[in-house]
Amino acid sequence: MIESRHPDRRVPAMLGALLLAIGGCGGDGDTGGASADTAPATGYEEQLRLALETVEPGGVITVPPGTHAFTRSLVLNVDGVTIRGAGMGESVLSFKGQVAGAEGLLVNAGDFTIEDLAIEDTVGDALKINGATNVVVRRVRTEWTNGPDTENGAYGIYPVQTENTLIEGSVAIGASDAGIYVGQSRNVIVRNNRAEHNVAGIEIENTVGADVFDNVARHNTGGILVFNMPDLPQAGHSTRLFRNDVSDNNTPNFGAPGSAVASVPAGSGVIINSNDRVEIFDNQIGGHKTANVLISSLFSAEYTSDRETASSFDPYPETIYLHGNTYGPGGEAPDRPALNELRVAVFGPDGRFPDIVWDGVVDPAKAPAGLEICIEDDATFLNIDAANGSANPSTDLARHRCQHPPLPAVSLALAG
Repeated sequence: MIESRHPDRRVPAMLGALLLAIGGCGGDGDTGGASADTAPATGYEEQLRLALETVEPGGVITVPPGTHAFTRSLVLNVDGVTIRGAGMGESVLSFKGQVAGAEGLLVNAGDFTIEDLAIEDTVGDALKINGATNVVVRRVRTEWTNGPDTENGAYGIYPVQTENTLIEGSVAIGASDAGIYVGQSRNVIVRNNRAEHNVAGIEIENTVGADVFDNVARHNTGGILVFNMPDLPQAGHSTRLFRNDVSDNNTPNFGAPGSAVASVPAGSGVIINSNDRVEIFDNQIGGHKTANVLISSLFSAEYTSDRETASSFDPYPETIYLHGNTYGPGGEAPDRPALNELRVAVFGPDGRFPDIVWDGVVDPAKAPAGLEICIEDDATFLNIDAANGSANPSTDLARHRCQHPPLPAVSLALAG
C-alpha cells in the first residue's frame, strides 16, 4: 500500500482591489465596502479576511466582478454565512501569488453556502469545508490555470466529514488529486458539475448515501471514483452514479510521485474500490484506454500482505449493480505494465480490455448470495482472478446476470 500525502487517505497501487459587502447583524442585508477602483489587492485581502472574522450568523459576503489577488489562506468559522459572487467567470479569487496557508478558503462552519465565484491557483486545496452540516456549493469554479501539473493543489472542492451536502453547477479543473472530493460524509448530492484535467474527476470516499448524477467527467486520469479506505472513522456505502457523461479520461497521471493518487491508471472511467451497495446506471462511459469500469478490492495491489486488514475493515466490493449504461470503445492500452501484459495474454496483442474489469477477489467467509456484482448492461466483462495471480481469468458473465434492489434516492432539503 502507498501512503497518501494526506493523512486521511490511502489507496492501493492499482488502482485532488475588489468591492466587499458584508451581511450585517444577521439577515440578508449587505453593507458597503471599498471601491474596486480605489482599494489595492493587498488592502482588499485584509478587508476580506476581517469580514470573514467579524461576519455574524446569517450574514452575506458579496464578491463583485473582477480578479482579486490573495497571498494567504482565508478562513471562515461562523455558522450560517453565505459567500456570493457575480458568477464563476466574473468574481475570481486568485491565489497565484500565495505565500502562506494550506488552502484558498477553509470553512469550519455549518449552514454554509458559497456560490457564483471562482478560486484559482491555490498552493494547496482550493475550497475545503470541514466538519460542517448543511453545505451548498453552487456554481463555484476551482482551477489551476496552468493546466495539469504535479505542483498544483491537491483538491478543488473538498468537503470532508460533512452532513447534508449539495454540490451543483460547479467546475473543477487541474487538481493534482481530485477535482470534486467528498469524504467521510453523509447525505450528499453531486449534480450538474463538470470535472476536467484532474487526476480524479469526482471522488466519493468513505461516504454514506451519495447521489452523483448529471455530471460531466472528461479528460481526467480517472473519471468518477467510489472508494472505501481503512483506518477512517466510518465505512462508506450506498452510492448511486447515474446519468453521468464519463468520457475520454486519459490524461497522464500527474499526482505527486509516491502519493496515493499517483497509482490511478490513466484511462479509467469509473473505479469502485472496496465499497458496498453501489448502483451505476444510465451513464455514458467510453473512450478509456485502460477500462471503462474497474471494480477492485483493497487486495488488488498486495493481496497476500494486506489480508490482515480484513479483520477490521471490509476490503471487498459487494452488492454492486450496473444497468442501463452505454459504453464506448476502450481498453486498448492499459496504463500499467501488468495490466497491459494481462490484456495481451488474454485477448492477444491487438485485443482490448472489456468494458467492465473486476479483480475477482471475494470474501471467502461470506456466501455469495446478495453480495454479487450484478451486471445487466450490454457490456463485455473480465474477472482477472487477482487472488490467484490471474491464473484463470474469465470473461463469463453468466453468474453476474442478476439484480439488486434499487438504492433509495438521497433526500436533501437543500436540493429543493
